[in-house]
Amino acid sequence: MSISTLMLLGFVLGVGLSIWKMSAFLPTKQLHDDDTTKEAIEELEQFILKVIHETEGKLEGKKLCEAIKNHTEFNKELFWRFNENKLRKFLQSHFLKNPHLSSVREIYEDLKQKL
Repeated sequence: MSISTLMLLGFVLGVGLSIWKMSAFLPTKQLHDDDTTKEAIEELEQFILKVIHETEGKLEGKKLCEAIKNHTEFNKELFWRFNENKLRKFLQSHFLKNPHLSSVREIYEDLKQKL
């Protein structure tokens, strides 16, 4: 065998070994507290709407966020990252999906009509 063949073989083995070592750091299963899955996001959205309905749309911003976090049915283990920014992101998304709505009070009125 020539030196170039040995070098190529060594390179291929080195790359293979590197990829095998890096695979240990790649996620292989979903974490139990992963709140970024589609199911978790839908659960959080439904829960936020439930709290808005229970508070009759009277709370906004920080107070609404605290009401959600302090609710007895709030899953603190799954949604431990929930904060005011996530609430704002949800509201913006909800307003984009429902252009006829522009406030928490209007979300409540819309929910009241649907029930």
